Amino acid sequence: MSDHPTMQAIARLVPQGARVLDLGCGNGALLDHLQRERGCTGYGIEIDDDNVLACVRRGVNVIQLNLDEGLAMFGDNSFDVVLQIDTLQHLRNAEVMLRETARVGRSGIVAFPNFAHWPNRLSVLRGRMPVTRRLPYQWYDTPNIRVGTYKDFEVLAHKNKLRILDAFGLQDGREVRWLPNARAGTAVFRFEHD
Repeated sequence: MSDHPTMQAIARLVPQGARVLDLGCGNGALLDHLQRERGCTGYGIEIDDDNVLACVRRGVNVIQLNLDEGLAMFGDNSFDVVLQIDTLQHLRNAEVMLRETARVGRSGIVAFPNFAHWPNRLSVLRGRMPVTRRLPYQWYDTPNIRVGTYKDFEVLAHKNKLRILDAFGLQDGREVRWLPNARAGTAVFRFEHD
């Protein structure tokens, strides 16, 4: 997640002074923002060497870890908030990591590209996989293991006994609360274990 309005929209969901775990934190920009602007503390988890180095340069605490191996190093409710921003679609077992998010955090925040956004639907109707700002890769050259929709996450959350505290879409940094499954390129959910 690189655009500032989207980062600010996600940051508003994180309570002031929260202890945060950012799964797949990339270059640490969001966690750095949360530390500076919201007084948060915590750790980022990242596998990529260059991103780990970028985190260190920003002063973000980072642990190099493959998320497909789980979060066994963290106890139950170790964090106030666990973030999975543009991470879920890259994981081999997204459902397990979602349960782990709920286990180690009092609440979780997930954001991912919403495949049901109307431009994506139109592209599929034309017989092509979409290439958009939120899904910028060709189908044969994507780091995404899967694509999902806003509605798909609602079903997954219910299946895993997660209570959705807030849900909306983001489009160009603005919240979309009316028909977010069709009108937003990013799906955002804040949840806790039921």
